[in-house]
Amino acid sequence: MNVGWNYRREHLRLQQRSHYVVINGGDQPNVVPSEAAVWYYFRELDYAHIKELYELGNKMAQAATMMTDTTVTQRVVGSAWPNHFNKVVAEVQHKNIETVGMPVWSEADQTLAKALQKEIGAKVDGLKTKVKALEPPKESMGGGSDDVGDISWNVPMVYLRYPANIPNLPGHSWENGIAMATPIAHKGSTAGAKVQAMTALDFLLSPELVKQAWSYFRDVQTKDIKYTPLINASDQPAIELNKDKMEKFVPELKKYYYDPTRYRTYLEQLGIQYPTVRK
Repeated sequence: MNVGWNYRREHLRLQQRSHYVVINGGDQPNVVPSEAAVWYYFRELDYAHIKELYELGNKMAQAATMMTDTTVTQRVVGSAWPNHFNKVVAEVQHKNIETVGMPVWSEADQTLAKALQKEIGAKVDGLKTKVKALEPPKESMGGGSDDVGDISWNVPMVYLRYPANIPNLPGHSWENGIAMATPIAHKGSTAGAKVQAMTALDFLLSPELVKQAWSYFRDVQTKDIKYTPLINASDQPAIELNKDKMEKFVPELKKYYYDPTRYRTYLEQLGIQYPTVRK
């Protein structure tokens, strides 16, 4: 009874902190397949717990092979350490953010932003007009899933968020894609590029700043926890994953590439009046 309970408890822990897709469940119905494949995505707040989930997933896979007298192989197709940014670089960058300031939004920009916020039932306050103060990070409830985190554990770095989208929208959604073809994205990206260029110049022209950033990185950021890659030497890049999709959709996407030799803006090329909102 205890063994069964422990297995169920561990299985529930895995479900609560992971996502999975069965990418090969067999090739014929009503027949035990000769092979099957599942893709697990483990999510946690620090490397120790990520590694714990990873090892738990492998243990459960091995247990399944023992139960069914089969074999299993595994490959890590990607990993992402939690973001871990540098205070010295952040302070220098923030001074440049304050110098550049927020973009000057037009009436059309604010009209589109407020209309979309109203359309989806979000807080209607339009586009932000003031730079936020630099604050220490609050307790993390999650983060991005890319290699920015891994880079931040190897060199002093920060993340730059510039106002190139409409606030209060749900992530990974069609709503978040609307601003990308508008002056909102262009103005925000231009402001962000200015900040990046100014920050790079500050560090190129001041060796002392570089020294301070590395000192904070070594003596504070990575004093107790050292970076260990989760990907093994045997894990090869999964370049085959989206091959079929790319071959199918890239020709279709090319139809919508922006042609600056014929149009002043992408919206003009699409034949969209700005802003287009529900009346």
